[in-house]
Amino acid sequence: MSEAPRGPTRVLFVTGRLAEPALRRVLAEMAPPFAYDVAVLNITVAALMTTGWIVRHFELPDRGPEGPDLVLIPGLCEGDPQEIGEKLGVRVEKGPKDLREIPRHFGRAAAARDYGAWDIDIIAEINNAPRLTREALRRAAEYFRASGADVIDIGCTPGLPFPALGDVVRELAAAGMRVSVDTFDAGEIRTAVTAGAELVLSVNGSNIDVARDLAGTGARVVVVPDLGRTLETLDPNLEKLEQWGVPYLIDPIVEPIGFGFMASLERYADVRRRYPQAEMLMGIGNLTELTAADSTGMNALLIAVCQELGVRAALTTEVIPWARGAVREVDVARRLMHYAVTQHTIPKDVDDRLVTVKDPAVLTFTEDELRALQASITDPNFRIFADRDGITVLNNQRFVRGTDIQDIFAQLQVTEAAHAFYLGKELARASLAVTLGKTYRQEGALSWGYLTPPDDVKSEHVRLTQRPDRKP
Repeated sequence: MSEAPRGPTRVLFVTGRLAEPALRRVLAEMAPPFAYDVAVLNITVAALMTTGWIVRHFELPDRGPEGPDLVLIPGLCEGDPQEIGEKLGVRVEKGPKDLREIPRHFGRAAAARDYGAWDIDIIAEINNAPRLTREALRRAAEYFRASGADVIDIGCTPGLPFPALGDVVRELAAAGMRVSVDTFDAGEIRTAVTAGAELVLSVNGSNIDVARDLAGTGARVVVVPDLGRTLETLDPNLEKLEQWGVPYLIDPIVEPIGFGFMASLERYADVRRRYPQAEMLMGIGNLTELTAADSTGMNALLIAVCQELGVRAALTTEVIPWARGAVREVDVARRLMHYAVTQHTIPKDVDDRLVTVKDPAVLTFTEDELRALQASITDPNFRIFADRDGITVLNNQRFVRGTDIQDIFAQLQVTEAAHAFYLGKELARASLAVTLGKTYRQEGALSWGYLTPPDDVKSEHVRLTQRPDRKP
Protein backbone atom coordinates (compact mmCIF):
# COMPACT_ATOMS: atom_id res chain seq x y z
CA MET A 1 0.00 0.00 0.00
CA SER A 2 1.47 3.34 -1.07
CA GLU A 3 2.03 6.01 1.56
CA ALA A 4 -0.36 8.97 1.47
CA PRO A 5 1.29 12.17 0.21
CA ARG A 6 2.40 14.53 2.92
CA GLY A 7 1.30 18.12 3.18
CA PRO A 8 3.63 20.97 2.21
CA THR A 9 6.25 22.25 4.63
CA ARG A 10 6.67 25.67 3.03
CA VAL A 11 4.21 27.40 0.69
CA LEU A 12 4.80 30.45 -1.46
CA PHE A 13 1.59 32.39 -2.15
CA VAL A 14 1.60 34.45 -5.34
CA THR A 15 -0.73 37.46 -5.50
CA GLY A 16 -1.21 40.99 -6.83
CA ARG A 17 -0.87 44.36 -5.12
CA LEU A 18 -4.54 44.91 -4.26
CA ALA A 19 -5.02 41.47 -2.69
CA GLU A 20 -1.78 41.47 -0.66
CA PRO A 21 -3.18 42.96 2.59
CA ALA A 22 -6.19 40.63 2.63
CA LEU A 23 -4.02 37.59 1.84
CA ARG A 24 -1.57 38.38 4.64
CA ARG A 25 -4.46 38.86 7.09
CA VAL A 26 -6.04 35.52 6.12
CA LEU A 27 -2.73 33.68 6.50
CA ALA A 28 -1.97 35.32 9.84
CA GLU A 29 -5.40 34.36 11.22
CA MET A 30 -5.11 30.88 9.75
CA ALA A 31 -1.83 30.06 11.57
CA PRO A 32 -1.11 27.25 9.07
CA PRO A 33 0.88 24.13 9.99
CA PHE A 34 3.54 25.08 7.44
CA ALA A 35 5.90 27.98 6.84
CA TYR A 36 4.89 30.44 4.16
CA ASP A 37 5.97 33.45 2.13
CA VAL A 38 4.02 35.90 -0.01
CA ALA A 39 5.25 37.00 -3.43
CA VAL A 40 3.57 40.20 -4.67
CA LEU A 41 3.86 40.55 -8.42
CA ASN A 42 3.76 43.82 -10.32
CA ILE A 43 0.08 43.65 -11.20
CA THR A 44 -2.88 45.33 -9.55
CA VAL A 45 -5.57 42.64 -9.90
CA ALA A 46 -4.45 39.07 -9.24
CA ALA A 47 -7.30 37.71 -11.35
CA LEU A 48 -5.67 39.24 -14.44
CA MET A 49 -2.66 36.94 -14.17
CA THR A 50 -2.20 34.06 -16.56
CA THR A 51 0.25 31.23 -16.12
CA GLY A 52 2.17 32.45 -19.19
CA TRP A 53 2.42 35.93 -17.69
CA ILE A 54 3.70 34.49 -14.40
CA VAL A 55 6.32 32.44 -16.26
CA ARG A 56 7.62 35.64 -17.86
CA HIS A 57 7.53 37.84 -14.77
CA PHE A 58 8.28 35.63 -11.77
CA GLU A 59 11.40 34.03 -10.36
CA LEU A 60 11.67 32.07 -7.13
CA PRO A 61 13.42 34.01 -4.35
CA ASP A 62 16.73 32.42 -3.43
CA ARG A 63 16.12 30.72 -0.08
CA GLY A 64 18.49 27.79 -0.58
CA PRO A 65 17.32 24.61 1.15
CA GLU A 66 14.46 26.53 2.79
CA GLY A 67 12.71 27.13 -0.52
CA PRO A 68 9.03 26.30 -0.98
CA ASP A 69 7.78 22.83 -1.86
CA LEU A 70 4.49 24.31 -3.10
CA VAL A 71 3.70 27.51 -4.98
CA LEU A 72 0.03 28.52 -4.83
CA ILE A 73 -1.19 30.88 -7.55
CA PRO A 74 -4.60 32.62 -7.60
CA GLY A 75 -7.50 30.31 -8.41
CA LEU A 76 -8.79 32.62 -11.16
CA CYS A 77 -5.47 32.51 -12.99
CA GLU A 78 -5.92 31.22 -16.55
CA GLY A 79 -3.66 28.48 -17.88
CA ASP A 80 -1.90 25.33 -16.70
CA PRO A 81 0.08 25.60 -13.42
CA GLN A 82 2.43 22.89 -14.69
CA GLU A 83 3.81 25.48 -17.10
CA ILE A 84 5.10 27.45 -14.13
CA GLY A 85 6.21 24.33 -12.28
CA GLU A 86 8.43 23.24 -15.16
CA LYS A 87 10.22 26.60 -15.08
CA LEU A 88 10.57 26.80 -11.29
CA GLY A 89 11.25 23.14 -10.59
CA VAL A 90 8.66 23.03 -7.81
CA ARG A 91 5.03 21.93 -7.49
CA VAL A 92 2.61 24.68 -8.53
CA GLU A 93 -1.14 24.56 -7.90
CA LYS A 94 -4.10 26.88 -8.23
CA GLY A 95 -5.63 27.98 -4.96
CA PRO A 96 -9.32 28.70 -4.35
CA LYS A 97 -10.99 31.39 -6.46
CA ASP A 98 -11.58 33.43 -3.29
CA LEU A 99 -8.51 33.91 -1.11
CA ARG A 100 -10.74 33.82 1.99
CA GLU A 101 -11.25 30.12 1.22
CA ILE A 102 -7.55 29.32 1.69
CA PRO A 103 -7.94 27.85 5.23
CA ARG A 104 -10.74 25.53 4.06
CA HIS A 105 -8.74 24.72 0.93
CA PHE A 106 -5.85 23.32 2.95
CA GLY A 107 -8.14 21.63 5.45
CA ARG A 108 -9.93 19.76 2.67
CA ALA A 109 -6.65 18.93 0.97
CA ALA A 110 -5.39 17.25 4.13
CA ALA A 111 -8.53 15.15 4.46
CA ALA A 112 -8.66 14.35 0.75
CA ARG A 113 -5.67 12.04 1.01
CA ASP A 114 -7.93 9.50 2.75
CA TYR A 115 -11.24 10.58 1.21
CA GLY A 116 -13.43 9.12 -1.51
CA ALA A 117 -13.86 5.44 -0.65
CA TRP A 118 -17.34 3.95 -0.27
CA ASP A 119 -18.93 0.57 0.38
CA ILE A 120 -22.65 1.22 -0.23
CA ASP A 121 -24.09 0.35 -3.64
CA ILE A 122 -26.63 2.75 -5.14
CA ILE A 123 -29.62 1.10 -6.80
CA ALA A 124 -31.51 3.66 -8.89
CA GLU A 125 -35.08 2.74 -9.79
CA ILE A 126 -36.74 3.66 -13.07
CA ASN A 127 -40.35 3.86 -11.92
CA ASN A 128 -43.27 2.57 -14.00
CA ALA A 129 -40.91 1.21 -16.62
CA PRO A 130 -43.70 -0.51 -18.62
CA ARG A 131 -45.18 2.92 -19.41
CA LEU A 132 -41.92 4.22 -20.94
CA THR A 133 -40.55 3.80 -24.43
CA ARG A 134 -37.35 1.86 -24.94
CA GLU A 135 -35.56 5.11 -25.76
CA ALA A 136 -36.80 6.76 -22.56
CA LEU A 137 -35.73 3.76 -20.51
CA ARG A 138 -32.26 3.84 -22.00
CA ARG A 139 -31.92 7.59 -21.37
CA ALA A 140 -33.02 7.19 -17.77
CA ALA A 141 -30.56 4.34 -17.24
CA GLU A 142 -27.69 6.32 -18.76
CA TYR A 143 -28.58 9.33 -16.61
CA PHE A 144 -28.60 7.28 -13.42
CA ARG A 145 -25.33 5.58 -14.30
CA ALA A 146 -23.68 8.94 -15.00
CA SER A 147 -25.02 10.20 -11.66
CA GLY A 148 -23.24 7.43 -9.75
CA ALA A 149 -25.69 4.51 -9.67
CA ASP A 150 -24.16 1.04 -9.49
CA VAL A 151 -27.34 -0.88 -10.36
CA ILE A 152 -30.24 0.19 -12.59
CA ASP A 153 -33.54 -1.07 -11.19
CA ILE A 154 -36.40 -1.72 -13.63
CA GLY A 155 -39.57 -0.85 -11.74
CA CYS A 156 -42.46 -2.93 -13.00
CA THR A 157 -46.07 -1.82 -12.51
CA PRO A 158 -48.44 -4.30 -10.83
CA GLY A 159 -51.17 -5.43 -13.21
CA LEU A 160 -49.58 -3.80 -16.27
CA PRO A 161 -48.06 -6.25 -18.78
CA PHE A 162 -44.42 -5.67 -19.70
CA PRO A 163 -43.66 -7.80 -22.77
CA ALA A 164 -40.44 -5.88 -23.48
CA LEU A 165 -38.94 -6.60 -20.04
CA GLY A 166 -36.49 -9.23 -21.25
CA ASP A 167 -35.30 -7.10 -24.15
CA VAL A 168 -34.89 -4.06 -21.88
CA VAL A 169 -32.76 -6.00 -19.38
CA ARG A 170 -30.64 -7.54 -22.15
CA GLU A 171 -30.05 -4.14 -23.75
CA LEU A 172 -28.91 -2.52 -20.51
CA ALA A 173 -26.75 -5.50 -19.56
CA ALA A 174 -25.15 -5.45 -23.02
CA ALA A 175 -24.30 -1.78 -22.41
CA GLY A 176 -22.33 -2.83 -19.34
CA MET A 177 -24.93 -1.96 -16.74
CA ARG A 178 -25.82 -4.01 -13.69
CA VAL A 179 -29.59 -4.51 -13.66
CA SER A 180 -32.20 -5.37 -11.04
CA VAL A 181 -35.94 -5.89 -11.37
CA ASP A 182 -38.56 -4.54 -8.97
CA THR A 183 -41.57 -6.86 -8.99
CA PHE A 184 -43.30 -9.58 -6.99
CA ASP A 185 -44.58 -11.28 -10.15
CA ALA A 186 -42.94 -14.68 -10.58
CA GLY A 187 -43.09 -14.54 -14.37
CA GLU A 188 -41.43 -11.13 -14.54
CA ILE A 189 -38.77 -12.29 -12.09
CA ARG A 190 -37.90 -15.32 -14.22
CA THR A 191 -37.87 -13.26 -17.41
CA ALA A 192 -35.60 -10.58 -15.99
CA VAL A 193 -33.11 -12.98 -14.41
CA THR A 194 -32.93 -15.07 -17.59
CA ALA A 195 -32.15 -11.85 -19.50
CA GLY A 196 -29.34 -10.89 -17.13
CA ALA A 197 -30.79 -9.19 -14.06
CA GLU A 198 -28.58 -9.80 -11.03
CA LEU A 199 -30.96 -8.70 -8.28
CA VAL A 200 -34.67 -9.23 -7.56
CA LEU A 201 -36.74 -6.83 -5.45
CA SER A 202 -38.45 -8.54 -3.71
CA VAL A 203 -39.55 -11.87 -2.25
CA ASN A 204 -41.51 -12.83 0.86
CA GLY A 205 -43.86 -15.62 1.84
CA SER A 206 -46.20 -14.79 -1.06
CA ASN A 207 -43.71 -15.59 -3.84
CA ILE A 208 -40.71 -17.26 -2.17
CA ASP A 209 -41.05 -20.38 -4.32
CA VAL A 210 -39.84 -18.51 -7.42
CA ALA A 211 -36.46 -18.16 -5.74
CA ARG A 212 -35.93 -21.90 -6.08
CA ASP A 213 -35.75 -21.37 -9.86
CA LEU A 214 -32.95 -18.83 -9.41
CA ALA A 215 -30.52 -21.27 -7.80
CA GLY A 216 -27.32 -21.39 -9.79
CA THR A 217 -28.01 -18.21 -11.76
CA GLY A 218 -25.95 -15.99 -9.44
CA ALA A 219 -28.88 -13.65 -8.98
CA ARG A 220 -29.59 -12.35 -5.49
CA VAL A 221 -33.00 -11.65 -4.01
CA VAL A 222 -34.15 -9.02 -1.55
CA VAL A 223 -36.18 -10.56 1.27
CA VAL A 224 -38.85 -8.45 2.97
CA PRO A 225 -41.23 -9.29 5.82
CA ASP A 226 -44.65 -10.56 4.86
CA LEU A 227 -47.11 -7.71 4.32
CA GLY A 228 -48.32 -6.35 7.66
CA ARG A 229 -46.37 -8.98 9.60
CA THR A 230 -43.38 -8.87 11.95
CA LEU A 231 -39.72 -9.71 11.38
CA GLU A 232 -40.40 -13.30 12.48
CA THR A 233 -41.75 -13.96 8.97
CA LEU A 234 -38.22 -13.56 7.65
CA ASP A 235 -36.92 -16.72 9.31
CA PRO A 236 -38.69 -19.43 7.26
CA ASN A 237 -37.91 -17.61 4.00
CA LEU A 238 -34.26 -17.18 4.88
CA GLU A 239 -34.05 -20.88 5.76
CA LYS A 240 -35.42 -21.79 2.32
CA LEU A 241 -32.99 -19.49 0.54
CA GLU A 242 -30.08 -20.95 2.49
CA GLN A 243 -31.27 -24.45 1.61
CA TRP A 244 -31.57 -23.59 -2.10
CA GLY A 245 -28.26 -21.73 -2.20
CA VAL A 246 -29.78 -18.43 -3.32
CA PRO A 247 -27.89 -15.35 -2.05
CA TYR A 248 -30.00 -12.62 -0.49
CA LEU A 249 -30.24 -9.20 1.11
CA ILE A 250 -32.70 -8.32 3.88
CA ASP A 251 -34.87 -5.20 3.65
CA PRO A 252 -36.91 -4.55 6.83
CA ILE A 253 -38.69 -1.72 4.89
CA VAL A 254 -38.29 1.88 5.99
CA GLU A 255 -41.69 3.49 6.45
CA PRO A 256 -42.73 7.08 5.62
CA ILE A 257 -42.93 9.64 8.41
CA GLY A 258 -46.27 9.33 10.16
CA PHE A 259 -46.57 5.65 9.27
CA GLY A 260 -44.00 4.15 11.63
CA PHE A 261 -40.75 5.72 10.46
CA MET A 262 -38.96 5.46 13.80
CA ALA A 263 -40.19 1.93 14.43
CA SER A 264 -38.94 0.92 10.98
CA LEU A 265 -35.46 2.24 11.80
CA GLU A 266 -35.55 0.14 14.95
CA ARG A 267 -36.34 -2.87 12.74
CA TYR A 268 -33.13 -2.30 10.81
CA ALA A 269 -31.13 -2.29 14.05
CA ASP A 270 -33.01 -5.41 15.18
CA VAL A 271 -32.22 -7.24 11.93
CA ARG A 272 -28.56 -6.36 12.28
CA ARG A 273 -28.57 -7.86 15.78
CA ARG A 274 -30.43 -11.00 14.66
CA TYR A 275 -28.41 -11.55 11.50
CA PRO A 276 -25.03 -9.90 12.11
CA GLN A 277 -23.50 -11.20 8.88
CA ALA A 278 -26.46 -10.67 6.54
CA GLU A 279 -26.37 -8.20 3.65
CA MET A 280 -29.06 -5.52 3.94
CA LEU A 281 -30.84 -2.98 1.73
CA MET A 282 -32.71 0.22 2.56
CA GLY A 283 -35.23 1.87 0.22
CA ILE A 284 -34.45 5.48 1.11
CA GLY A 285 -36.77 6.78 -1.61
CA ASN A 286 -39.66 6.04 0.76
CA LEU A 287 -38.50 9.07 2.73
CA THR A 288 -37.12 11.45 0.09
CA GLU A 289 -40.08 11.02 -2.27
CA LEU A 290 -42.71 11.27 0.46
CA THR A 291 -41.38 14.17 2.54
CA ALA A 292 -41.70 17.78 1.35
CA ALA A 293 -38.14 18.77 2.19
CA ASP A 294 -34.92 19.16 0.26
CA SER A 295 -33.51 15.70 -0.31
CA THR A 296 -29.84 16.55 0.26
CA GLY A 297 -29.92 16.52 4.05
CA MET A 298 -32.32 13.59 4.19
CA ASN A 299 -30.08 11.50 1.97
CA ALA A 300 -27.06 12.39 4.07
CA LEU A 301 -28.77 11.27 7.27
CA LEU A 302 -30.23 8.06 5.80
CA ILE A 303 -26.88 7.05 4.32
CA ALA A 304 -25.30 7.73 7.71
CA VAL A 305 -27.77 5.25 9.23
CA CYS A 306 -26.89 2.73 6.52
CA GLN A 307 -23.16 3.21 7.08
CA GLU A 308 -23.34 2.69 10.83
CA LEU A 309 -25.65 -0.35 10.55
CA GLY A 310 -23.70 -1.98 7.74
CA VAL A 311 -26.51 -1.61 5.18
CA ARG A 312 -24.58 -1.96 1.95
CA ALA A 313 -27.27 -1.18 -0.63
CA ALA A 314 -29.53 1.86 -0.92
CA LEU A 315 -32.49 2.02 -3.29
CA THR A 316 -33.60 5.46 -4.44
CA THR A 317 -35.33 7.22 -7.30
CA GLU A 318 -35.98 10.71 -8.63
CA VAL A 319 -39.68 11.06 -9.38
CA ILE A 320 -40.84 14.06 -7.36
CA PRO A 321 -39.16 17.38 -8.27
CA TRP A 322 -37.57 18.00 -4.86
CA ALA A 323 -35.79 14.64 -5.10
CA ARG A 324 -34.21 15.31 -8.51
CA GLY A 325 -30.48 14.75 -8.17
CA ALA A 326 -30.96 12.19 -5.37
CA VAL A 327 -28.58 9.67 -6.94
CA ARG A 328 -25.80 12.26 -7.12
CA GLU A 329 -26.55 13.23 -3.53
CA VAL A 330 -26.31 9.63 -2.34
CA ASP A 331 -23.04 9.24 -4.23
CA VAL A 332 -21.60 12.17 -2.27
CA ALA A 333 -23.19 11.05 0.99
CA ARG A 334 -21.83 7.50 0.83
CA ARG A 335 -18.27 8.85 0.50
CA LEU A 336 -18.72 11.43 3.25
CA MET A 337 -20.29 8.97 5.70
CA HIS A 338 -17.78 6.24 4.93
CA TYR A 339 -15.01 8.70 5.77
CA ALA A 340 -16.74 9.86 8.96
CA VAL A 341 -17.43 6.36 10.27
CA THR A 342 -14.13 4.72 9.31
CA GLN A 343 -12.01 7.69 10.41
CA HIS A 344 -14.09 8.29 13.57
CA THR A 345 -14.61 11.95 12.76
CA ILE A 346 -17.64 14.15 12.25
CA PRO A 347 -18.79 14.62 8.62
CA LYS A 348 -17.76 18.26 8.45
CA ASP A 349 -15.09 20.35 6.70
CA VAL A 350 -14.29 17.51 4.30
CA ASP A 351 -16.85 17.64 1.50
CA ASP A 352 -19.41 20.45 1.37
CA ARG A 353 -21.24 19.38 -1.79
CA LEU A 354 -24.41 18.49 0.08
CA VAL A 355 -24.72 22.04 1.41
CA THR A 356 -26.75 23.56 -1.40
CA VAL A 357 -29.18 26.33 -0.36
CA LYS A 358 -27.03 27.67 2.48
CA ASP A 359 -23.25 28.06 2.36
CA PRO A 360 -20.85 26.32 4.77
CA ALA A 361 -19.41 29.75 5.59
CA VAL A 362 -20.28 33.28 4.47
CA LEU A 363 -17.07 35.07 3.54
CA THR A 364 -17.20 38.84 3.87
CA PHE A 365 -15.05 41.94 4.22
CA THR A 366 -15.60 44.58 6.86
CA GLU A 367 -16.34 48.18 5.88
CA ASP A 368 -12.90 49.20 7.16
CA GLU A 369 -11.27 46.64 4.89
CA LEU A 370 -13.30 47.85 1.92
CA ARG A 371 -12.43 51.48 2.67
CA ALA A 372 -8.76 50.51 2.78
CA LEU A 373 -9.13 48.70 -0.53
CA GLN A 374 -10.75 51.74 -2.10
CA ALA A 375 -7.85 53.91 -0.97
CA SER A 376 -5.47 51.78 -3.02
CA ILE A 377 -7.61 51.75 -6.18
CA THR A 378 -6.68 54.14 -8.98
CA ASP A 379 -9.05 52.96 -11.73
CA PRO A 380 -12.81 53.49 -12.20
CA ASN A 381 -13.68 49.76 -12.33
CA PHE A 382 -16.56 48.92 -10.03
CA ARG A 383 -15.96 46.24 -7.37
CA ILE A 384 -19.03 44.64 -5.83
CA PHE A 385 -19.13 43.01 -2.39
CA ALA A 386 -21.91 41.49 -0.31
CA ASP A 387 -22.25 40.51 3.33
CA ARG A 388 -25.08 39.52 5.67
CA ASP A 389 -26.37 43.08 5.93
CA GLY A 390 -26.08 44.56 2.47
CA ILE A 391 -24.19 45.23 -0.75
CA THR A 392 -21.21 47.55 -1.32
CA VAL A 393 -20.12 48.89 -4.72
CA LEU A 394 -16.93 50.91 -4.96
CA ASN A 395 -14.33 52.29 -7.32
CA ASN A 396 -11.77 55.06 -7.04
CA GLN A 397 -14.52 57.69 -6.84
CA ARG A 398 -17.60 56.12 -5.27
CA PHE A 399 -18.43 54.05 -2.21
CA VAL A 400 -22.10 53.02 -2.28
CA ARG A 401 -23.66 50.71 0.27
CA GLY A 402 -27.25 49.59 0.78
CA THR A 403 -29.84 46.83 0.53
CA ASP A 404 -32.03 48.11 -2.31
CA ILE A 405 -30.26 47.28 -5.58
CA GLN A 406 -32.34 49.80 -7.54
CA ASP A 407 -31.24 52.55 -5.18
CA ILE A 408 -27.62 51.38 -5.37
CA PHE A 409 -27.75 51.30 -9.17
CA ALA A 410 -29.18 54.82 -9.33
CA GLN A 411 -26.27 56.15 -7.26
CA LEU A 412 -23.73 54.64 -9.67
CA GLN A 413 -25.00 56.95 -12.46
CA VAL A 414 -24.39 54.42 -15.24
CA THR A 415 -26.04 55.08 -18.59
CA GLU A 416 -24.08 52.95 -21.07
CA ALA A 417 -26.32 49.95 -21.91
CA ALA A 418 -23.86 47.07 -21.78
CA HIS A 419 -22.33 48.35 -18.56
CA ALA A 420 -25.77 48.86 -17.00
CA PHE A 421 -26.80 45.32 -17.96
CA TYR A 422 -23.64 43.89 -16.41
CA LEU A 423 -24.09 45.79 -13.15
CA GLY A 424 -27.77 44.86 -13.00
CA LYS A 425 -26.91 41.18 -13.37
CA GLU A 426 -24.22 41.32 -10.70
CA LEU A 427 -26.33 43.34 -8.28
CA ALA A 428 -29.18 40.84 -8.65
CA ARG A 429 -26.79 37.99 -7.87
CA ALA A 430 -25.38 39.87 -4.88
CA SER A 431 -28.92 40.51 -3.62
CA LEU A 432 -29.71 36.81 -3.87
CA ALA A 433 -26.55 36.03 -1.89
CA VAL A 434 -27.59 38.43 0.87
CA THR A 435 -31.11 36.96 0.99
CA LEU A 436 -29.93 33.35 1.26
CA GLY A 437 -26.82 33.98 3.35
CA LYS A 438 -24.32 32.95 0.70
CA THR A 439 -20.87 34.14 -0.26
CA TYR A 440 -20.88 36.47 -3.25
CA ARG A 441 -17.90 36.64 -5.61
CA GLN A 442 -18.09 39.13 -8.44
CA GLU A 443 -18.48 37.42 -11.84
CA GLY A 444 -18.47 34.03 -10.15
CA ALA A 445 -21.31 31.56 -9.71
CA LEU A 446 -22.92 31.32 -6.30
CA SER A 447 -22.15 28.05 -4.58
CA TRP A 448 -24.95 25.48 -4.71
CA GLY A 449 -22.96 22.50 -3.50
CA TYR A 450 -22.97 19.65 -5.99
CA LEU A 451 -25.37 21.71 -8.14
CA THR A 452 -22.90 24.58 -8.64
CA PRO A 453 -22.44 25.35 -12.35
CA PRO A 454 -18.94 26.10 -13.59
CA ASP A 455 -18.03 29.76 -13.84
CA ASP A 456 -18.31 31.28 -17.29
CA VAL A 457 -14.75 31.12 -18.60
CA LYS A 458 -15.23 34.47 -20.32
CA SER A 459 -16.14 36.01 -16.96
CA GLU A 460 -13.01 34.89 -15.15
CA HIS A 461 -11.30 38.23 -15.71
CA VAL A 462 -12.61 41.70 -14.98
CA ARG A 463 -14.78 42.87 -17.85
CA LEU A 464 -17.58 45.40 -18.34
CA THR A 465 -16.88 46.80 -14.88
CA GLN A 466 -15.29 50.04 -15.96
CA ARG A 467 -17.35 53.15 -15.46
CA PRO A 468 -17.52 55.03 -18.78
CA ASP A 469 -15.36 58.14 -18.91
CA ARG A 470 -17.51 61.02 -17.80
CA LYS A 471 -17.27 63.79 -15.29
CA PRO A 472 -18.63 62.86 -11.86
